[in-house]
Formats: sequence, structure tokens, C-alpha cells
Amino acid sequence: MKLKAIALGALSMVTVATASTGAVARDQIQIVGSSTVFPFATAVAEQFGKTTKFKTPVVESTGSGGGLKLFCAGVGTQHPDITNASRRIKKKEVALCAKNGVTDITEVLVGYDGIVMANAINGPVFNLTKKDIFLALAKEVPVGGGIALKENPYTMWNEINPDLPAVKIEVLGPPPTSGTRDAFSELALEGGAKKFPFLKALRKENKKKFKQIAHSVREDGVYEEAGENDNLIVKKLADRPTALGVFGFSFLDQNADAIKGATIGGVAPTFDNIAAGDYGVSRSLFFYVKKAHVNTVPGIKEYLAEFTSENAFGEDGYLSEKGLIPSPAEVREQVRSDANSLATFDAAVLN
Repeated sequence: MKLKAIALGALSMVTVATASTGAVARDQIQIVGSSTVFPFATAVAEQFGKTTKFKTPVVESTGSGGGLKLFCAGVGTQHPDITNASRRIKKKEVALCAKNGVTDITEVLVGYDGIVMANAINGPVFNLTKKDIFLALAKEVPVGGGIALKENPYTMWNEINPDLPAVKIEVLGPPPTSGTRDAFSELALEGGAKKFPFLKALRKENKKKFKQIAHSVREDGVYEEAGENDNLIVKKLADRPTALGVFGFSFLDQNADAIKGATIGGVAPTFDNIAAGDYGVSRSLFFYVKKAHVNTVPGIKEYLAEFTSENAFGEDGYLSEKGLIPSPAEVREQVRSDANSLATFDAAVLN
């Protein structure tokens, strides 16, 4: 009886220790992160589940920032194995990972995507510039010949530019935790802010202050944070034909019967224009893998092999049919090699 009690006590201690380190058995890959990468990751997960002996991975759309927060929370199977991101990981997120013991990460470049502004197919046509977008959405805008800032007074698009439709400015977009919002701020809003000489000069003198001005979106209801679900934004646009939504190109591509994209800088958001680098609001898409989980959760290496196969993220792969803009062939070859070897991400490449 005493030996049995000791054995049970030892087993209990092992169970507690196992739970505390997160080494509880799990036989299904768990993926979180970007709503933009979500449809691509889901397509790969479904293909992976159909064609291998492994279970179909669970993919959740939490936004890039939310996904990286979950991913970096620690090592152990109570934490996600992979996180998708519609921007590159940030230095502060690498530091958070390291603080929680997530020190070995593999970065995988999925491909490219354009950030679009789109409205209902039966709505007005928008031919925008980055300057128009900044003046419509920035919390503060230049006045007095462009040398001072004041609260954004614009309520109509034609007040900003007489060539734009005479309709209310209404934009539905992602929250600050979204990688799409980060990229939109950097590519579109910063691009528009730089059209004003004094803000362009400020960028050279004080980049932090410039970014604060360029990235501060108005809070008077003109810009509506519509959550991380881009499909929900698309649905809302049908009821509000003059409103514009901000999301990844793949959602425009998959809903071309219901919505149309605005041109930005005279360039339409098309597959070919983004692939050629002509569309000025495009970004790279990534996912990050926790190497410590590779030998604990079955199928991670095989999932990477499927995602980086030519059949998936290649020029004629099934992900391009869902709107992914593939990387050049030589880039894909390097990405595939790094993924297969689980190359450790070097944070020194971050600005």
C-alpha cells in the first residue's frame, strides 16, 4: 500500500510537472494570427489534412498582433505552434518571445498581398491618391499652407479633392492590433503625409513624431474599427455602397461580384499590378514557427513542406487561386530551403 501511494504520488508529481511545462500531449497543430493570411493557412491546412496521415490543423483568426502575443507567451503545447502575420515580427515581439523562453523561431515568407480600399459594386468609383487617404483619415491634417496641424474637418470626399465623389467619408477597417492596419498606416497614410513638405522634413528630423502624426487615425466615427474579420467588412459594404472597406487583396479577389477596388495613385489593385510592384500599397505576408514544438506536436515539418511546395505557394499553386501573390522563383526556393531546415530567424534584420 505504501509503495502504491509513493508511486501514485510520483505519478501526480510528473503530471503536474508535465502540465506546468506545457508538455501535455497534443496531436493537432494549432495556428493563430493574421486575418489576411487566414484563408491561405486554412487552404493549406485542409489540403494537409486530406493528403497526409496527420489531423487537419486548427487555424484561428486573431489578428497579427494578437497572434504574436499568444505565440510569444511561452513554450509548451498550451501555446500555439505557428502564428500568421501580415507584417514582419517586431523587435518588441521578439523580446517578448525571448522573455517567455521562445528563443528559436523560423520565419516563412508566404508571398505578397495588396491592401485595398473597396466599396460595393453598385457604389461610386473612387480614384484615390495616398494624399487623399491621409486627408480623409488622419486625426490631424495640415492647414495654413501646410505648416500647421488641426483636427480633421473633412466630412465629404469632394472637400478633399473635387474630382472625388460628393459622398460622406465612411471607412470600415481593422483595429490597431491588425497587421493590415499596421501596413496600411505605413504604406498609405505615411505615403500621404510625406506629400506635405513640412511633414516630409519632420520625418527626417524626428521620425517617431512623424509616425505618430501619420498613424493617428481620426476617432470621430468616420473611420470605423470593424474587427479582425475581413469577411464581415465585405458583407457590411453591400448595405453601405458609398462606404469604403480596408482589407487584403484576396478578399477583393474572392468577392469581385460584390465589391470593386479603388485605384490608388492611378493603379488598380489587380493581381498583375501587385505582382509587378506597380501597386503602391502592398506588403509581405509571413508565418512564424516555434521550433521547440516540432518534435512535440506531430506534423509541423510536414505542414511546412506542404505550405512551401510549388503546388501551394508557387506561381500556379492553389493559393494563387485564392488571391496570394507568389514570390519570385528564387525567393520561393530560399524560403523552402529555410523552412525545411527550420532555419532560426535572425532578429538583427529588423529595423
